[in-house]
Amino acid sequence: SYRKLVSGLLIFSLFNSSDIFLLLQVKQAGFDDAMVIGVYIFYNLIYALFAFPMGILADHFGLKVIFILGLGLFAFVYLGMAIFTSQTMIFVLFFIYGLYASMTEGIAKAWITNITDKKDTATAIGTFTGLQSISTMLASSMTGLLWYQYGANTAFGITALAACCLVLYFSSLPRAKAI
Repeated sequence: SYRKLVSGLLIFSLFNSSDIFLLLQVKQAGFDDAMVIGVYIFYNLIYALFAFPMGILADHFGLKVIFILGLGLFAFVYLGMAIFTSQTMIFVLFFIYGLYASMTEGIAKAWITNITDKKDTATAIGTFTGLQSISTMLASSMTGLLWYQYGANTAFGITALAACCLVLYFSSLPRAKAI
């Protein structure tokens, strides 16, 4: 269970590049520097405000369900960043991006914790976090190359497509059973 879950999470990390690419797109949509910072603060505020309620929902409906919904929101945001350029839609997308983060960041680690022996929990999360960091660095490099060669819309579209495929992958995993 751990290998299947972490494999999917790491594949997702290979497409989940640095948020700087989203902010570059915001800048290209015509926001000035202060508004770009404001959008990022807004995203972090939404993430912080919704992390606790999403944790409660995950405890009630299941970690897998909330994580998959969050991943779907991620795909929507990245597709939206390829399509929409209005400042209003950018704020809507960053609101949704904050929801995505609140539905996946802590939930993924809780999911790992639930399927790992208690004596191996720190090792399991530490291993995942280390590999996730490397994957994110690779994702940022790949996104930068795609952006440079084919444009931002292609980079965001490929990321959205990969997230949709991973929604299907995670949906196929059995429901997590706590050890």
